Amino acid sequence: MTTERTNPAARLGFEAGQVVQEIGYDEDVDQDLREGIEVLIGQDLVDEDYDDVADTVLLWFREDDGDLTDALVDAIGLLEEGGMIWLLTPKPGRDGYIEPSDVNEAAQTAGLASTKAISAAADWTGIRLIAPKR
Repeated sequence: MTTERTNPAARLGFEAGQVVQEIGYDEDVDQDLREGIEVLIGQDLVDEDYDDVADTVLLWFREDDGDLTDALVDAIGLLEEGGMIWLLTPKPGRDGYIEPSDVNEAAQTAGLASTKAISAAADWTGIRLIAPKR
């Protein structure tokens, strides 16, 4: 079996040694995906209180979580130069679903470019967002 089939996080492109900061954790997040990321990076995810820059921000976001543009702008400030944001939103038909047009508008307003969208987990869509060069 390939890593991609056995580890749901393999398709997200995480690498050993990366610092991944998780924002928006709640009881509805996909634990298998979280654990898979930790296996790939070889360490625990860091939480919202982490006080250094991260290689990737893992942002769980639902319709009721507030303003997506503000959350994305805040996430940009947490990133290492050249880092990325994985925005995880509920799939269609799930509680907290966000229309793709709203995600695109928020990303563009925040100055981010969407480079990939995948089915990240059973209930979550993952959208890879790249921050502009500073």
